[in-house]
Amino acid sequence: MILAPFVASVALATAPSCAPSPARQLVTVDATSTTTTYALVRLWSRPSARACWRLFAGPWPARVGRTGLSTHHREGDGTTPIGTFRFGSTIYGLGRDPATRTRFHAIHCGDWWDEDPSSPDYNTFRHVACGTAPAFGGGSEALWRQTTAYRYFAVIEYNTRPAVPGHGSAIFLHASTGGATNGCVSLPLDRLVRALRWLDPRLQPRIRISG
Repeated sequence: MILAPFVASVALATAPSCAPSPARQLVTVDATSTTTTYALVRLWSRPSARACWRLFAGPWPARVGRTGLSTHHREGDGTTPIGTFRFGSTIYGLGRDPATRTRFHAIHCGDWWDEDPSSPDYNTFRHVACGTAPAFGGGSEALWRQTTAYRYFAVIEYNTRPAVPGHGSAIFLHASTGGATNGCVSLPLDRLVRALRWLDPRLQPRIRISG
């Protein structure tokens, strides 16, 4: 039964610290160890920056990196980075905007994520003319071809502002493909859509990943 890792991790998760911070929404991703590919996701909210957190939704079963989790994620190593991160300012998706509160970009042919450490635009969204090969290479993803995982996704701002070459790219909260990820966090599509609709950039949401 694949539910065993989920059941075990319920007992390990605790409410986030009540320490003051600007964030009033928090997504927690709790894994039982750094070697598992399973985790539990919870959504938390609070009425002010100094209040304690209240559980809004979850726990929901999720998948993480195919080689677990790491505090030293590197490009292509298959781990999900541990830490607390901001969400990007845009939600992307192959479907229509599911009524998100965040700016939405509908993915089209020619939309890429630059995962080439030698590129000056490493770890950013890029658009090139449909049918044209991009100047960047590496493991860069043609987003429109990932019809399951990228039905919808939010960017987890790992290795941004600035991006350090080789320290990892394209870490997303995306739809489940039925297995472990290459470093992202994935949720079943219905749970993902619920989370993306809930995220409100005015409340400075964060995601905390632990293992």
